[in-house]
Amino acid sequence: MSMDRGTFDRVPVRALFPRLSAAAVESLEHSARTVDAARPRGAAAVWEWAPEHAVFTGPQSRTWVILLLDVVRPAGVSDWLEFLLQVGWTDQGRHEVTASVNVGCWCETDHGTHDVDALGFAVDDDVPLARAFEACAERMAGWLAEPRDADFWRAREGLPPRRP
Repeated sequence: MSMDRGTFDRVPVRALFPRLSAAAVESLEHSARTVDAARPRGAAAVWEWAPEHAVFTGPQSRTWVILLLDVVRPAGVSDWLEFLLQVGWTDQGRHEVTASVNVGCWCETDHGTHDVDALGFAVDDDVPLARAFEACAERMAGWLAEPRDADFWRAREGLPPRRP
C-alpha cells in the first residue's frame, strides 16, 4: 500500500473525512499537535495517509488504514518500542480509531512484536471521530511521556526480558 507522508498540516483531512464539521477538523488538528509535541526528541512527526482508502468499499482481508502516525523508538541495536495512532475502517464500514504500544519480541517463539497497551474506538453516534481521535491522541501523548524503555513495558506485561 502506497501512502502519502508529511506533517499533519499537509494531511488532507477534509478529503479523507468529508463528513467532518469544521469544529471536528479543528479538533483533529489540535489532537495531532498534542501528539507531535509529545514525541521524543529527534523522532520526526511523520503522518501517513491513503486518500484511496477514504471511501469504504466493503470488508477487506487486511486493515484499511486511512491515517497513521508510527513513532518507532529504537532501544538498542536490536530492540525497539513502537507507538501507533491510526484511523481505519471496520468491516461494518465504520471508522475505527486505535492507539497502541508495541515492543520487540524476545519470546521463545518470535512473534515479532507484542501489543502491550491499546485503546480503540469504533466510531458511531455515541463516539464521534473527533472524540475518538482526541482520546487516542491523549493516550499516545501519555505513553510517549512514560518510560521509553522497552524492558519497562515488557516487565509491565509479564513478557520475557531482552536477551543479552
